[in-house]
Amino acid sequence: MNDLVITALLVGSLFLILASGVWIGLTLSGVAWLAIQIFSARPAGDAMAVTIWGAASGWTLTALPLFIWMGEILFRTRLSSDMFKGLAPWMQALPGRLLHTNVVGCAIFAAVSGSSAATCATIGKMTLPELKSRGYPEAMTIGTLAGAGTLGLLIPPSIIMIVYGVAADVSISELFIAGVMPGIMLATLFSGFIAVWSLRHPELIPPRDAPMSFADKLRASSSLIPVVLLIVAVLGSIYAGFATATEAAGVGVVGALVLSTLQGSMNWTTFKGALMGATRLYCMIALILSGAAFLTLAMGYIGLPRHLAEWISSLDLSQFWLIMALMVFFVVLGCFLDGISMVVLTMGVLMPTVQKAGIDPVWFGVFIVLVVEMAQITPPVGFNLFVLQGMTGKQLPYIARVSSPFFLLMMAAVLLIYFVPGIVTWLPQQMRH
Repeated sequence: MNDLVITALLVGSLFLILASGVWIGLTLSGVAWLAIQIFSARPAGDAMAVTIWGAASGWTLTALPLFIWMGEILFRTRLSSDMFKGLAPWMQALPGRLLHTNVVGCAIFAAVSGSSAATCATIGKMTLPELKSRGYPEAMTIGTLAGAGTLGLLIPPSIIMIVYGVAADVSISELFIAGVMPGIMLATLFSGFIAVWSLRHPELIPPRDAPMSFADKLRASSSLIPVVLLIVAVLGSIYAGFATATEAAGVGVVGALVLSTLQGSMNWTTFKGALMGATRLYCMIALILSGAAFLTLAMGYIGLPRHLAEWISSLDLSQFWLIMALMVFFVVLGCFLDGISMVVLTMGVLMPTVQKAGIDPVWFGVFIVLVVEMAQITPPVGFNLFVLQGMTGKQLPYIARVSSPFFLLMMAAVLLIYFVPGIVTWLPQQMRH
């Protein structure tokens, strides 16, 4: 049986089982079991036990539940709601005024969360009612939040970077450092778009609040200090070389617990809710990672990655067109799968081709995060669209339409990091020296 038929059978099985409502992790394991059972001589049960245990017990993966827990603590305590109060006074002078709080708030929260959905939901809870009550245009309020919420994936510590680092065997600390400048660049692109749009539609922007003195602004910003301290503790410990990504995650959890306790917003109910929320989310991700590891093994037995890599190589695409083809591929894949599933399903197949094309695996990790961000706001399975639909009651097509300019800005960001790779690689190179 040729590779095309085997691939069609496996992909068909995958989507058939997914469509029936089975969890993604179990679906991946089921398809892998079928592949080994039918197309390989190795006992499927033995292969499944060894692979899933190996995938679930890796030390590198420990950072993941800790960063998720840290995000959940912030999500449920006063630390997050204090951010809007601290940011708002500084945004009044910019074209677009308080619309920028979505972008800056998401960028700051992304640096302590690691999750796109958590960033979008947390900042949305603060800014959506506030901006609506002040008369800001709804389409721009929702669109900027959908776009800026994706910064949770790019600005470290990022859950998807940890998943990519584990799947592609790349240093997670280097990936974190590589994401800083692209994250700032993307946030700047978003704010630039808001400014240009506001200058073109000044009648839609409400008048500025009463002017505040510099001292008053500083007083209002004091509520930002705890979150900034947490960011410095987590990322500073990695950049200074004091801690690995996993140890920094532990620092983040302890810091979030201490700060929320000192503020008086931590109680037993909040602690239990944050712990259970993090446990549920991590168990889902770990199940997906385990299933994907087993499917990668099954693909290896059949030889599909090798044949696919050979096929892509035979197309003789230049490095640029390979990147463009992969961008389209991931955006299409994002219409059906969430970001973590996309990364773990494809890395085993794509990494040999990427390395053969001479692409830096750290740079490729940031590229993957950018295209997965784009998939977060593409229907029908755009996670940020789901989050915003639940928060605003609007229909998915409307939310997708108002967030489309930010999708195009992410495409521009991909082109920028391709033509100026130093945006990604400069900081990791400094760390190596």
